[in-house]
Amino acid sequence: MSFPHHRPRRLRQSAAMRRLTAEHRLHPAQLILPAFVKEGIDEPLAIASMPGVVQHTPDSLKAAATEAARLGLGGIMLFGVPAARDARGSAALDPDGVLNRAIADVKAEVGDELVVMSDLCLDEFTDHGHCGVLTEDGRVDNDATLEIYAQMGLAQVQAGADVLGPSGMMDGQVRVIREALEAAGHTDTVILAYAAKYASAFYGPFRDAVDSQLQGDRRTYQMDAANRTDAVREVMLDLEEGADMVMVKPAMSYLDVVADVAELADVPVAAYQISGEYSMIEAAAANGWIDREAAIAESVLAIHRAGADSILTYWAAELGRRLMEENA
Repeated sequence: MSFPHHRPRRLRQSAAMRRLTAEHRLHPAQLILPAFVKEGIDEPLAIASMPGVVQHTPDSLKAAATEAARLGLGGIMLFGVPAARDARGSAALDPDGVLNRAIADVKAEVGDELVVMSDLCLDEFTDHGHCGVLTEDGRVDNDATLEIYAQMGLAQVQAGADVLGPSGMMDGQVRVIREALEAAGHTDTVILAYAAKYASAFYGPFRDAVDSQLQGDRRTYQMDAANRTDAVREVMLDLEEGADMVMVKPAMSYLDVVADVAELADVPVAAYQISGEYSMIEAAAANGWIDREAAIAESVLAIHRAGADSILTYWAAELGRRLMEENA
């Protein structure tokens, strides 16, 4: 019999021993900070449903990006919150629009010290809150939306984005954006495809963060939570279309999908720990039900353990500071 010759507890007997034998470790370079910038405000605005997260001003966004670079984070993903919206999301194409200005500001601030990423989607910019333009009967028009995505991608690259993050789950979005980039000579631009993005109940706080105008849901284009193999198909299609990296979103409720994608994809895999996943932990910790710091670290480590090379998390800077202190 194996016992007592084999005692797995030997490798757990002290913090030093556990550190020595840890199979997975977090590093600041694995963490990407999502950040919101809102047009027309003078001070950062707290997001009530996401304690500790704000809608930034241009100045506070630049400060956040500077800190992210100092901490050695992997990148910053930018989301814009415009003052005015219309049915076609026109502000997304405006070089002086809130998101394109933010990209330019952050790139000027951090240069090549931090990878500057931009969300490429219309939902923040449309007055109906959907990720694309609508037909007369209210359906999202996939192919008409692709034309705008191509223009949006060019606007973001011209503003200085290193990485484009198409997140609208339109069929063919990566190919159309890639072809537009190539035609314009932007051959080095990276596409991080939101390849497996599910229609999730956990997006609620994010809609507060971007002042979403959405009525209804996005289930006709985002993925069904019941489906697992569908994610693999979506990922493989995006890779064929020219994605350099792929993402699973949400992360914590879809760790099986993260693992599937990590096993099959031959490119870096990201996962997004979304707003509802963040807010649940913050709310439980505020009520004294869980150890906040331990829960944060465990939740992000679980995403990495499932196979994610990079994790988008609203705790990126906090975790980066903690990791820096631990390794000092």
